[in-house]
Amino acid sequence: MVKKALACGLSVLFLAFASTGISMSASEAVPDELTLTSSDSDKKPPAFFPHKMHQEAFDCGECHHGMSEDGKQVAYAEGMEIKKCEECHNSEVLGDRKSGKYDMGDFKGAGHGNCLECHRKVAKDDSSKKKLRSCGTCHVK
Repeated sequence: MVKKALACGLSVLFLAFASTGISMSASEAVPDELTLTSSDSDKKPPAFFPHKMHQEAFDCGECHHGMSEDGKQVAYAEGMEIKKCEECHNSEVLGDRKSGKYDMGDFKGAGHGNCLECHRKVAKDDSSKKKLRSCGTCHVK
């Protein structure tokens, strides 16, 4: 009986450490800065994204989320696998699903719907950050 309890306890500890290692390696694998490109023929340059700066200022769940089997957005939970946005935000997975004026079935629309709306809110709340509303904040020439 003691051996079974000890084996069970060690298994739980092993799984706890293994899952912590997986979530840590996932966060470590992301570069400090990203260049986000859209597959459409937009004339703007790719978007520059300072990921590390955003990680220091916000919780992961403010940007990241998942999708349930029935295609509904689910809130981010610690340790959740974070996929590339365009894995779901494309016409094959989400079709022409809209959120406000943005097409969520498109990577560009999802980026503008999430990033631009957040930038607008921050700029409205803090007048010293009004430049965040500019396209050039992300689309650096």
